[in-house]
Amino acid sequence: MQPHELKRHLTETYGISESDFQHFQEEFLAFYDQTLEEFVCRRHQELQKTGMKNAEIFRRIQREAAGRRFAVRELSERQIRRLVYG
Repeated sequence: MQPHELKRHLTETYGISESDFQHFQEEFLAFYDQTLEEFVCRRHQELQKTGMKNAEIFRRIQREAAGRRFAVRELSERQIRRLVYG
């Protein structure tokens, strides 16, 4: 399916405007265009706001990073800590 066919299919199927589709597409691509460092820092902040402790956060980030679209080697807690705090 070509990109313009996908756009037409989704706007017709879900009844969304082309401008709403464009906004969704930009947000979607930006989310998956993050670098590993951006992802780790963003998730750390998000999970801290929920009250999680760093040890639990670091383990969760390890699991989540392994399933992301960027190629990532397995991260240690120390590597995650260094990405977050420098």
